[in-house]
Amino acid sequence: MELSWLMRLRITAAVATGAILIGILAWPLAAPPEPFGAVSLTAGTIGFGAAITFGVLAFLAGFIAYFLSWPYGREIGILAAPSGLAIWAVCCGSMASLMRLNPTAAQRQALFATLKWEPLFWLAIVAAGFAGVLVGQKILCPKPEPDKPKEKSNSKSNIYLNAAIALVGSVLIAQFCISILAQDVRIFDNKLGSVLAQPAVGQIVFAVFVSFGIAAFVVKKFLNVSYICPTVASALVTAFAVSAYVKQDVLQHLVQHWPAVFFSHAVNSILPVQMVAFGSLGSIAGYWLAVRYNYWRKHA
Repeated sequence: MELSWLMRLRITAAVATGAILIGILAWPLAAPPEPFGAVSLTAGTIGFGAAITFGVLAFLAGFIAYFLSWPYGREIGILAAPSGLAIWAVCCGSMASLMRLNPTAAQRQALFATLKWEPLFWLAIVAAGFAGVLVGQKILCPKPEPDKPKEKSNSKSNIYLNAAIALVGSVLIAQFCISILAQDVRIFDNKLGSVLAQPAVGQIVFAVFVSFGIAAFVVKKFLNVSYICPTVASALVTAFAVSAYVKQDVLQHLVQHWPAVFFSHAVNSILPVQMVAFGSLGSIAGYWLAVRYNYWRKHA
């Protein structure tokens, strides 16, 4: 199951479609007002019109990528929307820049209250790209393979149970792996145990992508669940981390004793757009890695 040059071209075309339509063309609507600022709803520059534009462009990116990657548009076209968001996630500032703009404990508490649910907005953009792929599939669907074996059907209750377990498991696995992989300078603290400096963007990309790749691999291998659950989990990890690690006394301690570049937990140092963009891409990669692994085990 090695990737052929034609398959690599299809993947490149899908990624490039999202990068151009979302990452480049829509950048002026998402760009923060200050240099090296963070792409976030908290900046106040993303209005309702811009949000609708992002959704439309994501839909078009998925729709176009479906046909560019034909006949594997369903499998490859979904890369378009998160790839576009990934451009923003790499080019923008970091969570530390938001901390500098909110120096008091009260301001940061209000900031994290917004950031807690912001990933749902970025997940909606990714979902719009997925919807474009599904519409493309309605228009032009490849013929099913006649010799493809049918998978065993499960009851609806088992499907829903597996999906729920996969969703919770993905959140826990990704959160645990990110706390290990998204590392920078860690310094001892008497109250918190230790504090972590803002990781570099490359470290964040690696940590989030690999963590959700591991989560998707595990849930596919043991629960036979697709990349949808880990992708949805990418919008829930931030909320879980904020609820668990961002307390008023913790914020007060950080404000009084540490510069804005230090955090109590690694997940809290990652922007929502970074979490969803690379979490989605990692989930898709981990799913197909599990499919490839199962194929290898069966035919080796």
